[in-house]
Amino acid sequence: FTGFGTFMSFHQYQPLSRFGRASVVLGSALLAVRNPARGDLVAALGETTGSAALQRLLRRMEASEEGPLLLKERTIVSSETVSPKRLKQECPTGTFGAAYADFMLKRNFSPDNRSIVRFVESEDLAYVMLRYRQVHDFWHVLVDLPPSILGELALKWFEWAHTGLPSTLLSATFASFRLSTPEQMHLANDLTPWALDAGSTCADLISVPYETLFGMDLDELRVDLRLTKAPLGDEFR
Repeated sequence: FTGFGTFMSFHQYQPLSRFGRASVVLGSALLAVRNPARGDLVAALGETTGSAALQRLLRRMEASEEGPLLLKERTIVSSETVSPKRLKQECPTGTFGAAYADFMLKRNFSPDNRSIVRFVESEDLAYVMLRYRQVHDFWHVLVDLPPSILGELALKWFEWAHTGLPSTLLSATFASFRLSTPEQMHLANDLTPWALDAGSTCADLISVPYETLFGMDLDELRVDLRLTKAPLGDEFR
């Protein structure tokens, strides 16, 4: 599904019975581990297991300086609001916007390619889940991790430390079998320790209005957000 324009385009609630919820959790978990590229499965797993974590994230947003405005306006990331091609033209080299544009355009990614929220009834919690999904690529850029399997798993460990969403822990733990032995060692010895530390000591990233920061120097933004780049070895890029 590709959504545009408004939050309601991305929130299509589907009620589940307890049995239905359990079935979605089990089925999506098993299939997502086998194929982490299936964004719909990872999304379903996140929505059906993440209620407590989403409530904590909502409280963080409500208590932050800029989170309440995001919650009020239901700010979304789409090709209408954040155009990588436009950012490429407008943002100088070295800025957050230029780096994000390069990240997206190099891989032919679109801001629209994020799953809708189906299994979260509360609009506030559904928006928190959507915001988490839609800023995922911003986080890739900020911590300098490519969207490879190794890069995604390192980012999942980071997200687990930062958000507490169970789906991030499940993905990080059970999808590592897809890595080569050197990659597994690099993940365990270097990337995971960095991710757990960085994800727990950085600023509250879920509440950041990234859309207003594209013109900022990328390194300065990392300093402001108390972020360090992932220690990903050159041989794994």
